[in-house]
Parts: sequence; structure tokens; C-alpha cells
Amino acid sequence: MKFVLASASPRRSELLARIGVTPDIIDPAEIDETPHKNERPADYARRIADAKAFEVATRRPQALVLAADTVVAVGRRILPKAESETQARECLSILSGRRHRVFSAITVIDIERHTRRRLSTSIVAFALLSDIEIDAYIMGGEWHGKAGGYAIQGHAEAWVRRLDGSHSGVVGLPLFETRALLRASGYPMAGDANSQE
Repeated sequence: MKFVLASASPRRSELLARIGVTPDIIDPAEIDETPHKNERPADYARRIADAKAFEVATRRPQALVLAADTVVAVGRRILPKAESETQARECLSILSGRRHRVFSAITVIDIERHTRRRLSTSIVAFALLSDIEIDAYIMGGEWHGKAGGYAIQGHAEAWVRRLDGSHSGVVGLPLFETRALLRASGYPMAGDANSQE
């Protein structure tokens, strides 16, 4: 079956490669990702992953479609995907010395149009950051387009005092949950009895 990744994120493609999966097609969704008023972060992540999957599945009816969304939250506050230095600095100032949650939602729609979903929740504790550390990170540009203004797979990993949950989920695609969903949807995984490899 054709496998479509509804995301242009190179990180998600790299993570899929770790479990032996290469998308046949990369077809990012174009949706409004504005949070609803008083929307809880986990509900937001699920809704956006669903919306991405449904949008791409309508134009790829004969393919298995996987979509995901990753949200960084402090309490009920959803931090943005930083698009400016000001946004990134604000996010990092909020996260400095605190714990936050990262929700990674996955939605898979198979060729029979069955929908399967999983949600990974991780807790990340950051060290207290100085203005100099934040400024240096901003200068590096690693924050751009990242939820919460940081990439755990980059220099920001040195700030993580503790991580409870899925490292790959914080990067953008929790691999344990992804593998389970793909197997349940009939996608042949490396090492399975029905694998074509």
C-alpha cells in the first residue's frame, strides 16, 4: 500500500526511518492551526492531527495517511511554534527553570478509511536559563518553527534536567505509538511476519 506522510517536517521523516519506514509520498496538510478559545493542549494536539490526516486523506483515497501534531504546554497555555526571535525568547523565558508538558498526537487513516489515534504525553524539566544562554540559542536559529521555541534534538538538550516520557515524541513523532498504529493499520513493519522486507 502507498504510505503518505502528511507533514513536510524532515524530523518526522528521519524518525520514521529509525523504524524502517520511508513514506512513498510526502504531502503536507494546509490547515488553520489556530487554537480554539479555552482549548486544552491535549485536545488541541488531537484535533490538529485529525484535521491534517483528514485533509490529506481526501486527496489520497487509496493510501494510508499518517499525520501528527506536537504541542508544548505550560499548564493550560499552549506555546506557539516560534516564528520570530521575540516569540522564541518569550517561550524560553517561560520554560526556564520549569517543567512543561509535550503532547504528540498521531492520527492514521488506512485504505479502508478506518481512523486510529494515539497520544504521547511527556514531561520535560528545564534548567534555569540565563539571558546569555537564551541569546546564544536565539542566534543559532535552531528555534525557528519549533513548538515552544526549542529543539530537544539540538543544543537545547543540554538544558533538560529530566525527561519523563518519549524523547522521539518531544522531537515530533513518538515512535512506540507510531509503530503500533502502523501495524494495527496493516502496514508491513520490518521484523514482522508479514513484512515484505
